[in-house]
Amino acid sequence: MRYTIILFFLTLFSARAQQHCGYDFSSYIVMHIHEDGKSENISNLKVTLVDSLGNDVINVNNKYSWNKSGQIMKFYENYRIDDAGKKIENTPENQKARWFFPFAKDTYLLSVTNDFPADQMRVKIEDVSENPQYETEIIQLYAFNMYVLCTTQVQQKAQQFGPRANKPVNVVLKKK
Repeated sequence: MRYTIILFFLTLFSARAQQHCGYDFSSYIVMHIHEDGKSENISNLKVTLVDSLGNDVINVNNKYSWNKSGQIMKFYENYRIDDAGKKIENTPENQKARWFFPFAKDTYLLSVTNDFPADQMRVKIEDVSENPQYETEIIQLYAFNMYVLCTTQVQQKAQQFGPRANKPVNVVLKKK
């Protein structure tokens, strides 16, 4: 009987220790792209991940992200959803809406693996509209630019020096 009780408690504690976060093994790179003096994110930009030579990065065999294997690594704009979790294009004033990724608000996002080599990558931001207003920018990424979503508060508080983690990359575009 004693062994049964011990085995029960060991199983219970082991199961609790193995609970996982919904974002295990994934991180996000969040880009806040705006004009000088304005806080609104600029919509409809082409934002892609490039290597040190300026070539588009392709997610071969899910090397850099757990989704969109074999495709160019493109950022997408965060969007609003309704109470049912469906995407909303234009939010009516009487409808309650929230951001799909509430930590990112009105920004560009890219899902990457936790071991993503951010220090070797850059982000290329292009205005590809019919009448481009903004100059193309290439921004160097760093490991601290990644949103690591499944960390404990102890790990976050342990980082006292250097740039703060889980903060969007702030990019100010210049007009042509």
